Amino acid sequence: MKILIIQTAFIGDVILATSLLEKLHVRFPDASLDFLLRKGNESLFSGHPYLNRVLIWDKKTNKNRNLVKVIKEVRKTKYDKVINLQRFASSGLITFFSGAKEKIGFDKNPFSFCYTRKIKHIIGDGRHEVERNLELIASFADNHFVKPRLYPTAADFERVNDYKLAPYLCIAPASVWFTKQFPFHKWVEFLNTVSGYAIYLIGAPSDVDLCNQIITSSVNKNIVNLAGKLSFLQSAALMKDALMNYCNDSAPLHIVSSVNAPATAVFCSTIPAFGFGPLSSESFIVEIKEKLDCRPCGLHGYKACPLKHFKCAEMINVEQLVETLPAQNP
Repeated sequence: MKILIIQTAFIGDVILATSLLEKLHVRFPDASLDFLLRKGNESLFSGHPYLNRVLIWDKKTNKNRNLVKVIKEVRKTKYDKVINLQRFASSGLITFFSGAKEKIGFDKNPFSFCYTRKIKHIIGDGRHEVERNLELIASFADNHFVKPRLYPTAADFERVNDYKLAPYLCIAPASVWFTKQFPFHKWVEFLNTVSGYAIYLIGAPSDVDLCNQIITSSVNKNIVNLAGKLSFLQSAALMKDALMNYCNDSAPLHIVSSVNAPATAVFCSTIPAFGFGPLSSESFIVEIKEKLDCRPCGLHGYKACPLKHFKCAEMINVEQLVETLPAQNP
């Protein structure tokens, strides 16, 4: 049997989709499992034990021409099942022309009319996005919840071994969206209260300047900027053994969940009820305690607070983060 999973959104969505790989491997251990994603996210699956092949769609260069190439490659492979997690037309087009015996996806996709099975996708129904994704395969798998999982290699763990010589915390302070990002000065205030740990700031190359600013503004001298220096899987290998990982409502939080590491998730403009909260066995949610009529202001966040006060973040007490530190300093 040949099965293709399609998730060409951003890294966090791809990580959450790995729960399907876990379940499909158990249900069909001899199946050939392929994954279609956008260029830039393929390193998530380096050395993945269950994947046969990763198909890559380059959306940034000659997007439509590359889409046609992907459609031809998918159709040529003759999949038995295509499971489309994306809700946008381009992925629906791939599914439509796949020629697969079973085409499965969410009803919000404009091409859902071609699906042999479609599932309602409802944000804010109290379920996690992983639960919504798993419902796509419930008819031929089962209803048991399975966490997403990444598989850092031995080389990934070796790359970060030297950072694990002392007890440490990981902090991913940035987000693509301003209103999802705990404010710079709040991170500094938090770090100024922390002692007894090595602290690693992680993120993309675009986060280097923010992390440097946090370091220079803090009185804490045990902070190292690793933004842009680690791959996705190397970051996962580092976060796995951290005593606590602090993240916004963003991709690093899902990396933490994928290795079941301790997590403190800070929600500013968005809310956990959207279904993108932490899944680790030890996890905490930090958000404003007061009710704001303007929160949530959107599913994905904004480049600036629409009301220009950003109270959903500014009114979070740093002590809420301090409370999730391990009970005893090593």
